[in-house]
Amino acid sequence: MKICIFGSGAIGAYMGVRLHQAGAEVSLIARGAHLAAMREKGVRLLAKDEDVTVHPRCTDDAAELGPQDYVIVALKAHSVPGAVETMRPLLGPNTT
Repeated sequence: MKICIFGSGAIGAYMGVRLHQAGAEVSLIARGAHLAAMREKGVRLLAKDEDVTVHPRCTDDAAELGPQDYVIVALKAHSVPGAVETMRPLLGPNTT
């Protein structure tokens, strides 16, 4: 199952780690220094009794990923309108 999380801040990255742990093929869309850090060090989750780092695919270019089974939009609401067009490559006939 291919899942892309578009917007990988605190909530998106948390979901990405959990979905990766569950066995999904997870890709994270981010930008700038946050993207560079995830590429270099992975995505680390510190929870009550847990410290886990995963290394999902991370990019700022949805076209690299192609159609996904699921796209989770984890952007702040004011960022969504400006990002809609860049999400198009993620959408296929069966994408939810």
